[in-house]
Amino acid sequence: MHDSSPSSSPSSARGSSPAGDSAPPSAPGLHVDARGRGVIAVAAPRAERIELCVLSEGAESRRTLRHVQGGLHWDEVEGMVPGTLYGLRAHGPWDPASGHRFNPAKVLLDPYARGVSHASPLLSGMFGHEVTAMLDPVGDAPQRSESDNADLAVWSQVTLDGFDWQGDASPRTAWEASSIYELHVKGFTQLHPVLPAELRGTYAGLGHPAVTGYLRDLGVTTVELLPIHAMMDEPHLTSLGLTNYWGYSTLSFFAPNPSYATAAAQHAGAQAVLDEVKEMVRALHAAGIEVILDVVYNHTAEGGHGGPTLSFRGLDNITYYWMDGGAFVDVTGTGGTFDPRSLPVMDLILASLRFWVQEVHIDGFRFDLAATLGRDDHGYRRDHPLLRAIITDPVLRGVKLIAEPWDVGGGGWQTGGFPAPFAEWNDAFRDTVRSHWLSDRAHRIRTGDDGVGGVRDLASRLAGSRDVLGARDPVGLPAGRSLRAPWASVNYITAHDGFTLEDLVTYDHKHNEANGEGNRDGTDGNRSWNHGHEGPVPDGAPGAEEIRALRERSARSLLATLILAAGTPLITAGDEFGRTQQGNNNAYCQDNEISWVDWSLAHAPAGRARIEAVRTLLALRARFAQLRPSHYLVPVDPAAPAPGQVAWFGAEGSPLEHEEWQDPRRHVLQMALPGTGQGAGGEHLVVVLSSRREDMEIHRPSAPWLRGAARVLFDSSGRREPGARVPEALDLPAGSVLVLAVFPAPTAARDATATPPGVTEPIQ
Repeated sequence: MHDSSPSSSPSSARGSSPAGDSAPPSAPGLHVDARGRGVIAVAAPRAERIELCVLSEGAESRRTLRHVQGGLHWDEVEGMVPGTLYGLRAHGPWDPASGHRFNPAKVLLDPYARGVSHASPLLSGMFGHEVTAMLDPVGDAPQRSESDNADLAVWSQVTLDGFDWQGDASPRTAWEASSIYELHVKGFTQLHPVLPAELRGTYAGLGHPAVTGYLRDLGVTTVELLPIHAMMDEPHLTSLGLTNYWGYSTLSFFAPNPSYATAAAQHAGAQAVLDEVKEMVRALHAAGIEVILDVVYNHTAEGGHGGPTLSFRGLDNITYYWMDGGAFVDVTGTGGTFDPRSLPVMDLILASLRFWVQEVHIDGFRFDLAATLGRDDHGYRRDHPLLRAIITDPVLRGVKLIAEPWDVGGGGWQTGGFPAPFAEWNDAFRDTVRSHWLSDRAHRIRTGDDGVGGVRDLASRLAGSRDVLGARDPVGLPAGRSLRAPWASVNYITAHDGFTLEDLVTYDHKHNEANGEGNRDGTDGNRSWNHGHEGPVPDGAPGAEEIRALRERSARSLLATLILAAGTPLITAGDEFGRTQQGNNNAYCQDNEISWVDWSLAHAPAGRARIEAVRTLLALRARFAQLRPSHYLVPVDPAAPAPGQVAWFGAEGSPLEHEEWQDPRRHVLQMALPGTGQGAGGEHLVVVLSSRREDMEIHRPSAPWLRGAARVLFDSSGRREPGARVPEALDLPAGSVLVLAVFPAPTAARDATATPPGVTEPIQ
């Protein structure tokens, strides 16, 4: 409900006006004033007529929208006050072979509704065609269902946009200073021991001080929420008795998922649900934490050929979905594709994004299967009108935009192919870092063949992946200039999709039997390593403590590489204390203990130790500017080392030569990042990474500007305490990361034995 809409003024609510006597609304959706007077508009060019249906005390009233102009069906309305339940019925031909699936027996959701009546399982009556008990289509050709579904439909519900934000202000963290924490609203708090039972698994639970305080103290700046749009399960999951836990099956692009609200809010209605979301955002902002939404504009819960008729399909299937005659074009793997070439679809997506920014104060978006949003008849194009509209929109240009830069269609792998200022999930980072610490190292240990790996790709990832993200810069930029920046690489090792970090170091193979697909689902390309035993090691088993210690070292080295690399680190919820999914690498349908965060792990000794490691690493990133460069790193100037430069050394302490970069037998890399040389936080940094099979002696870099006293800032092996002094030659444990602070060598005026400033105490 928009009080500010030009069409929502009382003077525009002329319910008795003849057709053509009023100006059409400026946009689709319901636009009414505080008294419920205004207009409703529906984009459905191929519909013969659209009915507005209002449900009151169990009785449905219907009226045809009298005006049709420019593909919009619209009319003046009265009595659409907050809380009113309404829906749409669309009349037109039933001709699936031509793409038409109109069925007025089905109540449809308003695509622009800001609230829905309730969360519902997928029911047989929600299908526009006849289905079996297992929700499969009846017959070879879809047969129109004649059963009316008013009594079981999900209805739209009128809400107010007004909310007391109490001076809320987004932290608006600069990209280069950002660190992202991906979580599921329900799963993150469902088992939280401090939260009252009624808040667990809810928006309110995520906004509770016990949760926001934990995130703030951990050191992350931004949470990325798995989809919170209202959603519906897929037919095959319903037939298996499972649900779409992750939520990548959108029913409404405006209404929040009511099932994540408290029971009290769900009972009170859509307004209370929306307000609870806003209260969550306000609480996270108050803790200094940004909120990014994972949004799914590439497909909907209606799926493809055999999917239900919930909204778009019934209103005008050909307008909203990418069709080839009567066949659904599928580049998303869901059976259908929301059509990014369609103007009503573009309009809807942009309006949805603006709503979440302006009305819910969201700080950014991660676009699921974003390559789909840039497709036309010839494939993906980075100058697609929809992508251009998003990055030039005056509301959206001030928020964070992140692309998942692929889909499953031809030419769909587009990492590095999105226009600035999009950031992108960097799968090259994930694969390189996993291989370096896990699969390549496991191969060398098992076979004794050291000729696998090398450090060239690892260095590229540590330096911000310019080879990936800056590869499509336009010709003619000044030397060294790029339209991208290191922060555009969203670096990740794990995410919701795939192994958790604990499972990555515990399993060689996926274990997805609980998904009901015979362990055929989920990727086999995990690049994981079980360290000699598949699954958890039983207490008392031979070598149990050694295997656990090796796993923990690998996990810490992976986390250190993630957080210390140039770019934007993304941490998956629970990885900082050992969350496991029992080897399931595709837990999208597991709304249970397999997916929920087990907070007891955070209080176990191993969990507490890993949390402290992550806090230390994030504190280092915040303290040392050279770990978060705003421009791509350039080779160091030995005569004037400065932030923004980098130097690379081998185990011997000498700079790496060209042929050494190509040597797959090199498994030690030293990255030196100059500081300002002045005061606390101005020290030079040396990050030493060794994925060798055995411990070895290394020599600190030999460059003159790095010959000052050095102290330990972080050691993933745990053998050296923060603050410990380090000699020129030192033993480096296998599979570890060591971070050193080096203060420039003292001048004649400075006591050579003086303690380097800023590195005397462990970083808290």
